[in-house]
Amino acid sequence: MATTTTRAQAGNARPRSHANTLLWAVQILLAAVFAVAAVPKLAGAHSATVMFSQIGAGQWLRYLVGAAELAGAIGLLIPRLAGLAAAGLAADMAGATVINIAILHSAAALMTVPLCAAFALIARSRRDQTMSLAAAIRR
Repeated sequence: MATTTTRAQAGNARPRSHANTLLWAVQILLAAVFAVAAVPKLAGAHSATVMFSQIGAGQWLRYLVGAAELAGAIGLLIPRLAGLAAAGLAADMAGATVINIAILHSAAALMTVPLCAAFALIARSRRDQTMSLAAAIRR
């Protein structure tokens, strides 16, 4: 049985390919940003230790957030894990937004809210890979 591709089918494939390329570009950029953001937290930079002292939960939270951000950055670069990593980073940014507003009284929420939205959109766009991963784990 021969397969033929109509112009309509070929036209439909092209925008999806461009959208996927754009999505990967955004994921790579955000992965780099979050890998760089995780280093001061894990290395114990003065600014990070002061900020987490102000939060009041202890320095263990600094290590947890740094490790989660680094793992999320790496996960964004692995096709099968990208959706799950984006969902985790969306949760991280949601938590950061709450802490920035309620505890630190910081304008950093102006950055964490759009990042949360971006990660939520990536997670939604990569939901097929996440479902595939969940199915593989259940087997």
